[in-house]
Amino acid sequence: MIPWLADEPVFPPLVMALEEPNGLLAAGGALSPEWLLAAYRRGIFPWFGPEDPILWWSPDPRMVLEPAAMKRSRSLLRRLRRRDYRVRLDHDFAAVIRACAAPREPGGGTWITPAMQQAYRRLHELGYAHSVECYDGETLVGGLYGIAIGRMFYGESMFARATDASKVALAHLCRLLDDKGFGLIDCQMTTDHLTSLGGREIPRDLFAEQLERLTRDGEAPARWPEDAVANLDWGTQTPC
Repeated sequence: MIPWLADEPVFPPLVMALEEPNGLLAAGGALSPEWLLAAYRRGIFPWFGPEDPILWWSPDPRMVLEPAAMKRSRSLLRRLRRRDYRVRLDHDFAAVIRACAAPREPGGGTWITPAMQQAYRRLHELGYAHSVECYDGETLVGGLYGIAIGRMFYGESMFARATDASKVALAHLCRLLDDKGFGLIDCQMTTDHLTSLGGREIPRDLFAEQLERLTRDGEAPARWPEDAVANLDWGTQTPC
């Protein structure tokens, strides 16, 4: 059994999370900024289906990516140097989260429900949620979104409608976060794709310790300048 959360964003200790399914901690609560920010600061995130109540998770181990440790293949670096896509920040957050919410296969579902989209658009308005967007001309072809608190970034979802578009977005995000002194990107769940890009697993208790330090200070919440990564020099980067 997991606890049902009611009126205040007070979460149980992470050690109470279930082993199966891995990380399920609690149910209930709300998707308001107060609840979401309290959850992220504790290393907890919402994930649930359209017919489910709000479910809160904190898996062990946790998949993370250090911004400076992203692996860039030779082919990806060639694409970055050619500037195949124009990369913008926070230009059209709503379009990115809609694209991430689209089913990945015909007849498939999504956990990024209209209520989730509305909640994260509100966090974007408050300066916490950000998008990295790849354009081919004026057409949005890939991107990602997530939450920034202090010097911690929580990746939520990414999409691609053109070759390597989501990887290009992630590469630009990592360069930006590294320049800003961010320590970690939370990738939440382990996947082979994230591992290939440099993600690694760490114990949940270590993740929580690092969160306490990284969320303590940093820039005030604000929208990122749209063209902050438009002219990055990729010529000095080496394949890894």
